[in-house]
Amino acid sequence: MVQVSSFVVPPGLRRLSHICVIGARAAAAFLLGFICRRRHTRQGNRMVSFARLLLFVTFHPCKGQKTIDGEQVPLVLAPSGVDAKSSGCEALVEALKANREWVEEKVTANSGVLLRGFDVRDAVEFNAVVEALGWPDIRYVGPAPRTHVHGRVWTANEGPLEEFIYYHHEMVLIKEFPGKVILFCEVPPPSGGETPFVPSFRVTERALEEFPDTVEELDAKGLRYTFTALSKNDTKSMRGRGWEDAFATSDRAEAERRARALGMDVEWLPDGGVRTILGPRKLTRVFPGRKGRRMWFNTVVGMHGKELSSATLADGSEIPAEFVRRCGEIIEEESIQFRWEKGDILILDNLATLHGRRPSTAPRRVLVATCK
Repeated sequence: MVQVSSFVVPPGLRRLSHICVIGARAAAAFLLGFICRRRHTRQGNRMVSFARLLLFVTFHPCKGQKTIDGEQVPLVLAPSGVDAKSSGCEALVEALKANREWVEEKVTANSGVLLRGFDVRDAVEFNAVVEALGWPDIRYVGPAPRTHVHGRVWTANEGPLEEFIYYHHEMVLIKEFPGKVILFCEVPPPSGGETPFVPSFRVTERALEEFPDTVEELDAKGLRYTFTALSKNDTKSMRGRGWEDAFATSDRAEAERRARALGMDVEWLPDGGVRTILGPRKLTRVFPGRKGRRMWFNTVVGMHGKELSSATLADGSEIPAEFVRRCGEIIEEESIQFRWEKGDILILDNLATLHGRRPSTAPRRVLVATCK
């Protein structure tokens, strides 16, 4: 028998000794998952597929990881190195298909999972990984200029690389938002260009410590947002997506109908642009399966007092500027980031993490898929 931490590995899984583990806690959690699953599935196909996954992946350290409430964020999975021939994209796809439930559990528990070293080369192979996970597609609605690439794969925000894209939950203001955001690094930048992300509940916790009355007041009264969009796309701006592209129509009446379906009102501007109005919206939200944590599910810091956007209380009164400023500092202090490597795939729990983009030098090509 091979022993890792305090758990004994069954003889059929002796090759687990090849696994490089970040720490005893990670090993214990991983093997406990196997033991529990074996108990429930006995000798069924599910146990066999999970055992194969154990042979296929390893926990791998990653510079920039943090330990939050005992969990590594993000959890990094890499090929075990046991069989180099079976450690590429095709094998990854098969492993994900056979272990979808386990992967989803880890994305929820760790807020993010980074798949590294599986030699995923392009949008076609990335799309195969997305399909293997089995989560339904959800169409992106928002201000970021994007281009369809292949299948369910789009470019990430095409705004200028020298600009910082502020932290946000994807489509946070829309009635139907993604549960998962999956990012793929096709071309890592020479410098910068990280995709920092933030465990959302930590922002709420710290804001409550410093501004308890303000947090509760904003949550009780609700928030109102406005955003101004041009008619046509402007790729020189990180928020340059025109309303015709966003609503997939050039007909104003149809655009209004689609806007209402998404939970927003519109005001048409003399220059052909549109001001969208959204609210009331909550400051924080609690989602099932996430330990009752209050997520910082808003975009107050990113939209407050900006040239093209605003964030106020639902009654139109102002949000205290000092509160917004300090929350921005807290978000940055809680951020997690790592250097992109070619072929990396980062799966984020969009209900639990805000994410952004650091400025970078060219070239940089990161693709994205959004899932329900």
